Parts: sequence; structure tokens; C-alpha cells
Amino acid sequence: MSAQRTTPLMRPARPLRPGVPEATVARLPIYLRALMSMAEVGVETVSSEDLATAAGVGSAKLRKDLSHLGSYGTRGVGYEVDYLVYQISRELGLTQDWRVAIVGVGNLGNALANYGGFASRGFTVVALLDADESLVGTSVAGVRVRHLADLEQVVVAEQVTIAVVATPAEAAQQVCDRMVTAGVTSVLNFAPCVLDVPVGVMVRKVDLSTELQILAFHEQRRLAGVVSPDPVLAPTATEAVRRVR
Repeated sequence: MSAQRTTPLMRPARPLRPGVPEATVARLPIYLRALMSMAEVGVETVSSEDLATAAGVGSAKLRKDLSHLGSYGTRGVGYEVDYLVYQISRELGLTQDWRVAIVGVGNLGNALANYGGFASRGFTVVALLDADESLVGTSVAGVRVRHLADLEQVVVAEQVTIAVVATPAEAAQQVCDRMVTAGVTSVLNFAPCVLDVPVGVMVRKVDLSTELQILAFHEQRRLAGVVSPDPVLAPTATEAVRRVR
């Protein structure tokens, strides 16, 4: 089955801008979220310092990131919020319509299907699939759940471009393999495992337990620093407050 499909809802993608670092790409959605919040309350222009503060990064880093998009702002004025929203959205490919299939309609898959933020950012959930017979035929957020056995047919019929894997770990690799064979080249993986994919397929992993463990590590370090009985390791009260901030 050919991986090349024409999606009528998709406009031609803009040529990729060469030389945009991966670290910059990872921060662009954060800038976009901050800018969209500003636009919602009527903010028309924003300085690099204020946008950097809203995004939680340094202003120099922000200016460098935006320079990769060809956006340098106006001295004394800053950045035009609406135009910068458009620039970042275009760079991220959000000016197109991306058709998404979610595999696994348990608690997590159900929550993802009901998330209202996808549509406003260019993502449309067009298919839900599950192996549980009791779920097949039911409707979640207006989308009928199809049986996992129909995966390949659904991918082609619905012209799916992005797959979300929200299955148990033991089923995730097989689901991913079938998605890739059907022509999907972008996968968002919520399953607690690492997926093996061929060259040319992009996988992004979201592991909530790992993120909680990282937070627990830093929380443990913070508490240990504050209550340590060792006078060499224990910070002064002022230093402890500064570190927490």
C-alpha cells in the first residue's frame, strides 16, 4: 500500500525553513500558547521581555529563536501578536488541517478525544479505534469507535496523517507497525514503551509517569537542601527561598 496520499483538506505545506534547531522547534509551541493567550485578551503588541517572561525563557534566547523564523520585531514596539501567531503557526504546520486517529479509547484515549483544544490548533480527530467489543460502535466526542481490525481501512478512508497510540504497552508496537504500513508517518505515543519505527517516521513519546518521577527527583532535592542537618550543605533561610524561587 502506498504511503503517498492526497488529502483534500490539506493545503500544500510551505517549504521547510532550513537551519531551525530542534531546541527552537520545541519552544515554538510554548511561545504560541503565550501569544494566543495574549491575543484572547486584546493584546496587540508585546516586547521580547514580556513574551519571554510569559514563556518562561530568557529574552535573548527568545529573540534568537524568533530570528530563525525571520521575525525580529520592531525596536521600541516589540512584536505584533497576531502576526507572530501566524508566523509560528505556519512554521509548525498549523495552517494546514491534520487528520488524527486515536488508537485505544480507554480513560486516556477518551480524554484525548474529548479535548477541545485540538480543533483550534489545526488537528481534527477523525477516527477512534479499539479492540474492546463493548466500545465498538459507541460515540466519543461525536466520533464513532471502530474496531481495531479495521485500522488500515480507516487510515485510508479517513486520510489519517497523525496517529495517537494510547494502548497498553504490549499492544503499542503492533499498532504502530500497522499504522506505518498503512502510510502514517507521524506517531504520538502515550504507551509506556519505546516504539521501533523505520527511518522517515517521526515518533514523539509522552510518558506521564516519567515526568512525575522527574518532578519527584527535584522535589526531593529541594526538600533535602532545606532540611539538611549538615551545616555545609544546609542553605541559609535567604538562600533557601532564593533557590525555591
